Parts: sequence; C-alpha cells; structure tokens
Amino acid sequence: MAKVSLQGRGSVDETVNLLKREIQNSGLSCTLVDSVERNTGSATLYVMVFEKYYMRTSNRASLTVVVSGENDFVYVDAIGAGGGQGAIFRFSWGAEDDFAGTVTRILKPHGFQ
Repeated sequence: MAKVSLQGRGSVDETVNLLKREIQNSGLSCTLVDSVERNTGSATLYVMVFEKYYMRTSNRASLTVVVSGENDFVYVDAIGAGGGQGAIFRFSWGAEDDFAGTVTRILKPHGFQ
C-alpha cells in the first residue's frame, strides 16, 4: 500500500478534471472505474477509483483518490493498493507506489505540496 497527501490552492472541480485526464493518460491500461461527488454547502468531496494493469508484474493495482476542498483550498489524498503477489508474503513489486506517485507528478507542477 502507498499513500500520498497533498494540498494546494484552486478549484476542486479543476483539480478533479486534471487528475481524471492525466491519470488515465498515464498508461494504456489505466481506467477510471467509478467516482462519487458530494456537495455540502461550500465544501466538495470527490472520490475516484482507478485501475491499472502492470504488464511487467502481470497484476493490477488500484488507486483511490479523494479530492476535497472548501473556498480556495484543495486537499488530495491517494491510496495505491493491490500491486503485490502471493497469498502469504504479499511480495510487492512497487506498482502501488508507482501508481500513487502519479498523483504527485501531476499536481506538483500546479503548486501542490
């Protein structure tokens, strides 16, 4: 499992659209499985689940991305999972780290830290 937490300024909707587009463009086998949006007053919460097939390890990894914000502050949390092999030792080839790192690579140039 791999976890990334970032925060920045801007619009939740713009951040979600950027992440949707760029995460899906990060690999041929990367797809948005489903998403949920919740609005309460001035706060917005968006949950997206992506899946990507890693040919080098012959397995799939999932990436859950939560984007939340209010006013001009945006928070992004991402958890990559499922990139390991084996029932007992659950050996990981780093697919979930790579997948979660995609969020950092996308948002850092936009001022997220």
